[in-house]
Amino acid sequence: MSISKRVKDIALATLNDRLENAEDPVRLIDEYLRNSREEIMSAEQLYRQCLKHTESMRHQYLSALELAERREQQAAIALKAGEEGLARLALQEKLMYDEKAAQYKELYEKAKASLTELDEQLQELKREYDEVLNKRQYYAARMEAVRLQRQMNERLRALGGERVTEQAFRRLEDRISELELEGRSLRDLRRMTEEHLYPAGGASRAAALEMELENLRRKLEQER
Repeated sequence: MSISKRVKDIALATLNDRLENAEDPVRLIDEYLRNSREEIMSAEQLYRQCLKHTESMRHQYLSALELAERREQQAAIALKAGEEGLARLALQEKLMYDEKAAQYKELYEKAKASLTELDEQLQELKREYDEVLNKRQYYAARMEAVRLQRQMNERLRALGGERVTEQAFRRLEDRISELELEGRSLRDLRRMTEEHLYPAGGASRAAALEMELENLRRKLEQER
């Protein structure tokens, strides 16, 4: 299975199918990021192995090519020296190295193409990881806002769903109303007392007047 296919499977299984209905999307994103980091590490290890293999194929190709050229030069020297047998032997080895160089060149080209494709997939995986990481920070901020909102709602429910200032003003209003009622009651009581005092005062003065009049009558009778 290719790296791009694994990335697609993880994205579909972990994010698309589960993220929309998840109560804690940040946890799922963290799970995805952990899997992606493992994929990146595995891909980087594979890339190093492919790079080493590609360099080995390149070395084998260049080495065979160099030996083929050397055998051709040796064959030319032997032919100039009249050593046709040595020239044939050198050319025979040249053909062998030519064939070997062609084989390793083909392996080298395939390894280089695979290395390029692997590097592109690795970079794609890293870009997707960075993109999801940025989204993780965004969703984490939203989840934190939700958590704080829930705490605030719980606090308000604990206070009976009312703000503290509203409760304080309501209690103050009740207390002032009680004081106003008390003041009106005392005022009414004083009025009632004064209304009763004035008639009582008039009767007392009338009794005193009658007593003085009676004393005056007795005094006049004695004088006669």
